Amino acid sequence: MINLTLRQLRLFEAIARLGTLTRAANEQAISQSAASQAIKELESGLGYGLFHRVGRELVLSEAAQAVLPRVQQLLALADGLGDPSGAAMGGPLRLAASVTIASYLLPWLLARFLEQHPAVEPAVRISNTAGVIRELEQGWALLGLIEGPARHSQLQLTPWRTDRLAVFCRPDHPLAGQAAIGLAELAQARWVVREEGSGTRRVLDEAAAKLGLPLTVALALNRQEAIKQSVKAGLGIGCLSELSVAQEVARGELCLLATPLPLTRTFSLVSWPDERQPPLVRALLSFLQAEG
Repeated sequence: MINLTLRQLRLFEAIARLGTLTRAANEQAISQSAASQAIKELESGLGYGLFHRVGRELVLSEAAQAVLPRVQQLLALADGLGDPSGAAMGGPLRLAASVTIASYLLPWLLARFLEQHPAVEPAVRISNTAGVIRELEQGWALLGLIEGPARHSQLQLTPWRTDRLAVFCRPDHPLAGQAAIGLAELAQARWVVREEGSGTRRVLDEAAAKLGLPLTVALALNRQEAIKQSVKAGLGIGCLSELSVAQEVARGELCLLATPLPLTRTFSLVSWPDERQPPLVRALLSFLQAEG
C-alpha cells in the first residue's frame, strides 16, 4: 500500500508548476531541506523518480508527467471537502491560450465564468499552439485553448468554435479595393505573418500549399500588434484572425483582401482525458462548450 500525504503531493505539484525546489518550498512555507526530504519520501513511496535536474530547473520525468493530472485532481477533490454540498467552485485555475483567443475571446468568457464562480482564482499564460500544449504537458496549465490544428497521443482535443483568417493590407496598397485577387498577385506580394509554431501560421501555410501558392515572407513575428503595425508601415500584406483586425478595418486603417485562400479554422479546447480532470476544469469546459 502506498503511503502518501497531501503535503507531499502539494509540494510535487508546486515544483512541477514553478520549476525549482526553492520556489516551491517558499510557496508551501517550508524549508528547502524539508522540501527535499518530502520529495525523497514521496519518490520512495511511489517507487520511481519524479524529476530530472537540468541546470537549476527540475524537469518532470516521464512517469511524473503521467501522474501529475491525477495528483491535481486529488488536490482539487481535497480542497473541495470544505464545501460538503459540492456546490461551490473555487481555487487556482491555470489556463494557457493562443494569442487570438487570449486577446479577443477569453477575457469576456472568463468574466462571465467568474460571475458564476467568484472564488475561482484564474491565471493565464499566452503562447502559440505548440506552447499551449507544452504548458499542459509540463503540468502548469489545467486547460488549453488553441487556434491551430494539432494532434497529441495523450491530450484530449475538443473542437470548440469556428474562426476565419483575414488577409489585409494598408488602404493605399496596390491590391486594396480589388474585387478578386489571383494567385499570381499573391505570389508576388510580400507577407508579414506569424511565427512557426503558431496556429495562424500553420493554417495560412496549409492553405497556400493546397493551392500551390509560394509565399514570400518578409517578416515572421510573434505579436499580432507588431504584424498590424508592420502592414500599416507598408512592409507587406498580413494574415490574422478577423477578430484581431475588426477594429482597424472599421476605422479604415486596414483593408481586407478577397483571396481564394481557404482560411477557415477551428478553435479547440485541450485537456487531459475526462477521468483525469479536476471538477473545476470540468465546470469550465462545460461553460466554454455552451458559450461556443
